[in-house]
Amino acid sequence: MSKAHPPELKKFMDKKLDLKLNGGRSITGILRGFDPFMNLVIDDGIGKKKDGTIEQVGMVVVRGNSILMMESVDRV
Repeated sequence: MSKAHPPELKKFMDKKLDLKLNGGRSITGILRGFDPFMNLVIDDGIGKKKDGTIEQVGMVVVRGNSILMMESVDRV
């Protein structure tokens, strides 16, 4: 079995990201950490649901397998 390589996300550390998640959800916040499975620690998170409601979620861990798309809001 081959070894999994960790995602190359170091250049996104401490930058604001916009994550599109499954189920029509999205989170915008600052990337504080990640692991080889692309689980992300997001700080100052703002969650948006499919129906348009917005809520402050603070610091959250987002599972890597629920991330559909990741976009940097800040310049990298």
